[in-house]
Amino acid sequence: MDRAQILLVGLPLFLLCTDLIHLFTPPPPKHPHHPHPHHQPQPQPHPHPQHHHHKQPPVVAHETLEAPTQKPVVGGIGLGSTVKIDFCSSCSYRGNAVTMKRMLETQFPGIDVVLANYPPSLPKRAVAKLVPVFQIGVVGIVLGGEQIFPMLGVRTPPWYYSLRANKFGTIASTWLLGNALQSFLQSSGAFEVYCDDELVFSKLREGRFPGEIELKDIVGRRLANADISNMLS
Repeated sequence: MDRAQILLVGLPLFLLCTDLIHLFTPPPPKHPHHPHPHHQPQPQPHPHPQHHHHKQPPVVAHETLEAPTQKPVVGGIGLGSTVKIDFCSSCSYRGNAVTMKRMLETQFPGIDVVLANYPPSLPKRAVAKLVPVFQIGVVGIVLGGEQIFPMLGVRTPPWYYSLRANKFGTIASTWLLGNALQSFLQSSGAFEVYCDDELVFSKLREGRFPGEIELKDIVGRRLANADISNMLS
């Protein structure tokens, strides 16, 4: 076996093992965020009583330094409301979700925008777990079928010789088609927007992404209706 053949066999096997490691490795736990001690507000020292012959700045100047500590979003139109965007992370929709999040936070100060992954259905997730097993099985049969079938007490089937005649093409095709199938099974194609737990836009239903102006108007009407309901109640 020359170097070219070793490369053709080794590269798909290496990429297949990498996919298996990423597929079955659990995500790292999220550590709670602790504020840095340098960001903690320091208590202001109390001024010591001074003698009358020392000139001190007026007390009003000290009070104006503490004015910027007030939060600018107090009383914002979106205060107390939550918008949740569930999107397909394996479809590269995160950029669209982040853009919508920034737009909503700018247009409705005080609103809480949460981003989350929308997973595919359970059958698709189950089949996606079996794809790497199928890939390993095909590679194992192609490379060692002459020993595997006799050990199982099975007569070597005729189709095995066809696969063995083009083993490098079979391994490469199995790896490429398996990865494409796994990517399809892990994608949901969703971009669902909820405002206060109410679905206000669904890509699965509409078949398209919402526009920024469209989503702003939808959320704005939802917040206005919520304010009217609170006033009437």
